[in-house]
Amino acid sequence: MPYSENFKRKMIQKLTGPDAVSATSLSKQVDVSQTTLSKWLKKASIVTSNVNLNNLALMRPSMTSKRPEDWSPEEKLKITLEAASLSDQQLGAFLRQKGIHETHLQQWRLQMLNGLDKTASPKKNKRNAADTKKIRSLEKDLKRKEKALAETAALLVLKKKAQAIWGDEEESTARRNGK
Repeated sequence: MPYSENFKRKMIQKLTGPDAVSATSLSKQVDVSQTTLSKWLKKASIVTSNVNLNNLALMRPSMTSKRPEDWSPEEKLKITLEAASLSDQQLGAFLRQKGIHETHLQQWRLQMLNGLDKTASPKKNKRNAADTKKIRSLEKDLKRKEKALAETAALLVLKKKAQAIWGDEEESTARRNGK
């Protein structure tokens, strides 16, 4: 049964609106297959990318907004500074508008503070240099001991082979002496 364009638009709005639901749960509610809903959504996003900006409401928000990982450091700084001056209610609206979560904002704030903290970095660098030096020393010592172990193992193998080929020296000496 063909669905009307109006019905399709309503389903797309339910999939992309502020209280968006998944295609799977919507398919159970309206008895339309999940693949059909997904096709409508995909088709709507392709159509809206070719049409003027007035029809962008049909497109999924995740396709138009940037992921938090894609933000440049300058943008992160700007957003963090803007958010610092807002009240809780304004902050919620601001974060929704920008498409980020409060946790992203907290992470960015910590990154900025860590970048500004000059006292911690020289200590870390000295400690890292000392650790690196110690690791190199231990690795060098380990290689030396591995070589010595390999040499000892090779000598033992050669000794066993020599005994197998020529026999035990103590046995032959004892036989000659008559013991």
